[in-house]
Amino acid sequence: MQFNTKRNLRTLWPVRSWMHGISAKTVMSDAVAGFTNAAIVLPQGVAFAVIAGLPPQYGLFTAMITPVIAAIWGSSMIMVSGPTTAISAVLLATLSGAFPPGTPEYISAALVLTIMVGMFQICAGLMRLGVVISFISHSVMVGFTAAAALLIGTSQIGNMLGIQIAGGAGPLGKLVEAVHLRSDVNMMAVFLAAFTFASIFVFSKISRKLPAYFLALLFGSVLGWVLNAGSFGIRMFDELPSIAPALSVPSINLSLISDLSPGAATVAFIGLLEAVSIGRAFAIRRKEKYDANQEIVGQGLSNFAAGFFQAYAGSGSFTRSALNADSGAKSPMSAVFAAIFLFLLLLLLSPFVTYVPVPVMAGIIIYVAVKLVNADEIKHIIYNSPSDTFILILTFLTGVLTHLDTAVVAGVIASLVVFLRQSSAPFLAALAPAMDSGKRSLRNARLYGLPECPQIRVQRMEGPLFFGSVEQLEAEFEKVDEFAPAQKIKVFSLKGVGRLDLSGADFLIRQIQAARQSGGDFHVVAMYTKVLRALRRMHVIDELGEKHLHITKGHAISAAVHQADPAICAKCKLRVFDECRKKPAPEGYSGNCTPTAITVIDF
Repeated sequence: MQFNTKRNLRTLWPVRSWMHGISAKTVMSDAVAGFTNAAIVLPQGVAFAVIAGLPPQYGLFTAMITPVIAAIWGSSMIMVSGPTTAISAVLLATLSGAFPPGTPEYISAALVLTIMVGMFQICAGLMRLGVVISFISHSVMVGFTAAAALLIGTSQIGNMLGIQIAGGAGPLGKLVEAVHLRSDVNMMAVFLAAFTFASIFVFSKISRKLPAYFLALLFGSVLGWVLNAGSFGIRMFDELPSIAPALSVPSINLSLISDLSPGAATVAFIGLLEAVSIGRAFAIRRKEKYDANQEIVGQGLSNFAAGFFQAYAGSGSFTRSALNADSGAKSPMSAVFAAIFLFLLLLLLSPFVTYVPVPVMAGIIIYVAVKLVNADEIKHIIYNSPSDTFILILTFLTGVLTHLDTAVVAGVIASLVVFLRQSSAPFLAALAPAMDSGKRSLRNARLYGLPECPQIRVQRMEGPLFFGSVEQLEAEFEKVDEFAPAQKIKVFSLKGVGRLDLSGADFLIRQIQAARQSGGDFHVVAMYTKVLRALRRMHVIDELGEKHLHITKGHAISAAVHQADPAICAKCKLRVFDECRKKPAPEGYSGNCTPTAITVIDF
């Protein structure tokens, strides 16, 4: 992670390689995809702003500013950035404890946090930390989004039912309060919310290319107007004070920066997880090059600029990116067109915002929350990976019972713990000869029930030989020594070991000394230059001896068989190794050392 000035200047340079491929044909395709995206994000921007505790126009400003800068400086040819559900939910969870949502203080804090998010992300990109994202378990995001979905869905219970529910109550508290206020439920609100929800579902099923959210918002608002919803006590949205973002410098002080730093780091991290995952997925699907570090810088620049233009933190949107691809987008210009068309649509439609019933928007938000939960992915994780299931459940429960930003921290820590635990549990197998498709090879003796030499133990290790794995290896060696104490000559293959530290070297030295003190010997198989250098640097070879270091298992076994006690060999009828022909055989024995024939099912 070295800071390379020349490379970073190239990263920040606004002229990108994809710009050379722009033509009249690509512009037309991008314009069509951009208009489709604008129609989708208009209701989504309002909904996400509501989730974030901000006035509606801030979601729309985010959908104008963020995608343009992220498209130009990012790496993905197809991804569209903007307001997202996850970041909106975390923003509310981070700020609502200190500032009342929707107030000038809350808005100012949201913009400051967005600038901080951008700075964190720019630094991460310039330091080439994109590879770190790959180490975080996918289960963290699955659990986090499920928790966010529950929190978002329950936050709209009051708007959906037309009742007033305390904002500070948790999901369970909101449900309990709704039950207590069931006699005050406004059935007109329930009808409008349910109609809007069903409309999105139907339009989405008809065609993915239809602007389902926009059509549902339009039809729900028209229905509310036809039924004169206002006369039933239904609240309407306030008029938008502005439809164009303006340059604005939020009030920043050291105390606020200190208070917002943990939340900003969490939002930055979640945003990068979303953007890099989406960008990489589409790049693989479209067989395009993808630079995670460049994408991180693009996301950082977009959020940094957003904070000065009345927009809050955003990231890549899978829904809009998928729609962009399906609509025939050819380059990042489609995201630029989406922002332009969104502004034009607002010029035409902003006077009608006061006709939008609050329950209609509640229906849209609840649909967004439901779509967040990936039931198939959750089932796949639960059925196939206990460790990922643990991470998922821990992240989900932490998000529901405490705060969403805490859930991310808990999930990341759990991922690292699982990774270290798996790293400290290397695979260790005892090997014995077998016939596989007419070819002699060494296979897992226990898996295939193969006979082992009474005097020689051959083992292969897969995984790093480091401080985290030494304790378990010690236990495994002790267990095998108790089970087969006569196997005093040991052949240990390090071909599957990619990393060796001082603790691992000390472990090998102890095993060499123990084998020789018991009257046996120890042979090591290693061929990789990195491992061989480590063995020499840490004095393992000094203890082992050059003659006991081999580049193949065959050479090591030949040396081990040569050391085997002839008296024991003279009574052995197993004759496991081909080299056993050179050793004394039992009287009258006519075997030819042919290994057991197997069908390979595993190592």
